[in-house]
Amino acid sequence: MLRECGEHGYFRGETCPICGEPGKFLLSEQELDQLGRTLAGVLRHFPERFGLDMDEQGFVSIRGFINALRDSNRRYHWLRPHHIVAIIETDPKGRYQISNDLMRATYGHSLELDLKLPTENIPDHLYYPATPEEADIILETGLRPSDRKMVHLSRTYQDALNAGKVRVEAPIILEIDSAAAIAAGNVISQAGKTVFLAQEIPPEFLSRKEEEEVL
Repeated sequence: MLRECGEHGYFRGETCPICGEPGKFLLSEQELDQLGRTLAGVLRHFPERFGLDMDEQGFVSIRGFINALRDSNRRYHWLRPHHIVAIIETDPKGRYQISNDLMRATYGHSLELDLKLPTENIPDHLYYPATPEEADIILETGLRPSDRKMVHLSRTYQDALNAGKVRVEAPIILEIDSAAAIAAGNVISQAGKTVFLAQEIPPEFLSRKEEEEVL
């Protein structure tokens, strides 16, 4: 559930995590899920389905998205910009960005874009989840994009483990020596709270990470 606290802003859940007040109702769980899926699809894969103009950095108009959604589905006649802002600001993975009256996804694209994401303060080590079948191949040949335009790396072992379990029960976690990779001329950028992007990671900067004890 998505709600708004008059003092502490938007939050997901029944009560404000700071003051415990119930706040103002904005979206039900079902509405949040449906709008979130549509938002991700439009910003990552198919803006043209809604007749939206996307710039080279992946930004589209918030109001344009709302108008297009209303036109395609009249049951969203009540939708306003603050609903979209609330979804983006409370996204637990930090997958989106707002700039004035524009918005974009910061990773996960199947579109050719020039995102111009920050490249400062990248952790010295990042992580990638591989299936047991592909781990040895990646260690030999390096990391390259498959179904996305960029390689997606995780901030921590736990983040990579969580991401990998979407595909396989027991992923193999690979560690990236990102400091050395950057020093060698590879560009790594930060796309979300826990996600980093690279065009590729050569094999000399990859190693198999020993299993860590996680909570």
